[in-house]
Amino acid sequence: MKMDGEITGAEFRKLYDTVFPVLFRVAFRIAANEEAAEDLCQDAFFKLYEKDMVFPSVDDAKYWLIRVVKNASLNYAKRKDRERKIYQKAFREERRLDESGEDILIKKESRLDVRQALLELPPNLRTVLILKEYAELNYKDIGKILDISEGNVKVRVFRARERLSAILTKEGG
Repeated sequence: MKMDGEITGAEFRKLYDTVFPVLFRVAFRIAANEEAAEDLCQDAFFKLYEKDMVFPSVDDAKYWLIRVVKNASLNYAKRKDRERKIYQKAFREERRLDESGEDILIKKESRLDVRQALLELPPNLRTVLILKEYAELNYKDIGKILDISEGNVKVRVFRARERLSAILTKEGG
């Protein structure tokens, strides 16, 4: 795919089909909302198309898109968290758990625990863990996206996993 000139419709479609699944996984894990994740991914492609951006390679376009989606998703998650806190404070409503079966409840609580524990990580650790575990990117690609060395990525992933484990252990025990 030639990316150093004006992008054709077929090239754009190929880029979209190739990169969208990764973008969606990143956005969904950060935003925790399927519809919002789709919208955030679509917005990133609109920006790419509207700005008529030029990249030396498909990978560079992919990394740019992942950065845009990651940042937009983090902003979305922060905004939703602020809205939730304001709503809870204003109406003092307690969150209720779905009690449609013990197994479903335990699985749901586990996912919520992990999601909450992820939110407790510092952004630099949370981001590398999301890109590694949920976007299934390799260390080299994560380094390019975050503009850090591959070694730094490995250290951050290790630290993020340790912190996440400590948070989950503390909450569970």
